[in-house]
Amino acid sequence: MLSWRAIGLALLLAATPVQGAPPQLDEDLRLRLALALADDGSVQDRFEAEVWLTDMSTRLAGRIPDQHERLHLLRQAYLEAHRADLPPELVLAVIQVESNFDRFAISSAGAQGLMQIMPFWLKEIGRPDDNLFHTHTNLRMGCTILRYYLDKERGDLTRALARYNGSLGSAKYPQRIYTALRTRWYK
Repeated sequence: MLSWRAIGLALLLAATPVQGAPPQLDEDLRLRLALALADDGSVQDRFEAEVWLTDMSTRLAGRIPDQHERLHLLRQAYLEAHRADLPPELVLAVIQVESNFDRFAISSAGAQGLMQIMPFWLKEIGRPDDNLFHTHTNLRMGCTILRYYLDKERGDLTRALARYNGSLGSAKYPQRIYTALRTRWYK
């Protein structure tokens, strides 16, 4: 649960303009990201989490051979997906399409990490020293952004995924996510 101090800090950050900020930033998303990074979150049903973890670990073994690294990523993905009220398999599909599970991936546009987060967000929420290659930070921000777009699109996952990718109006990116879900994560 968020502390009053964290909420106050997030509200202050949301109200403080950032010099040199990219144009047309959504203040709601800025606030959600600030609050998300202040939340400590926890898993409620440990048995369900362990069953999921075992199943997904087998599916991901070919991409991340190191068991410790694989389990760390899966635990974080599960936790962050549940915190954002997203299916954890959807988060894995986004990671697969965005970075192919390379936590050090950098896109041609400069997006970083597993879920390909743009670095300007760290400055926007007053956390310029955070590291987008850090699994927890990247997944927390990526899941928060995806949840925000899903809310903005009133539950329309295709439109939310297109927004996440910056391709609203095109079904190409959402179809890649759906293919990953169908062929790897929802077997």
